[in-house]
Amino acid sequence: MAKCDEGYRCEVCGADVEVVTESDLYLRFVLGEVPLELLHRLRERHLCCNPALAQYIVDAAFAPVVCEGAFSKAELDAEFVAAEERRVSRGYRRLLAIPTIGLAVPEYPLSVTPDGE
Repeated sequence: MAKCDEGYRCEVCGADVEVVTESDLYLRFVLGEVPLELLHRLRERHLCCNPALAQYIVDAAFAPVVCEGAFSKAELDAEFVAAEERRVSRGYRRLLAIPTIGLAVPEYPLSVTPDGE
């Protein structure tokens, strides 16, 4: 994590985001949604504290999160939801692997495959 691996406080719950595998910010970085130069300046959240994104993580290592309201995947197009579940779950698996694969931070983001994932 940035800040000398001390972690950040979650802007939602106020608790420390202690490890990269719990980090909404780093998942968004892995997914290519956050540029490297902003990584140290953006606010942090636990994955489960951002249900709009976390609802798309489909992995046995992650407890399902439900997002209420207009951004609930139950309210969205099934094809869009399936594509987001593939994309975000792939990013989550990369996030889980980061502590063991020996990459430098600029190497964390996934490459985009020809089918857009």
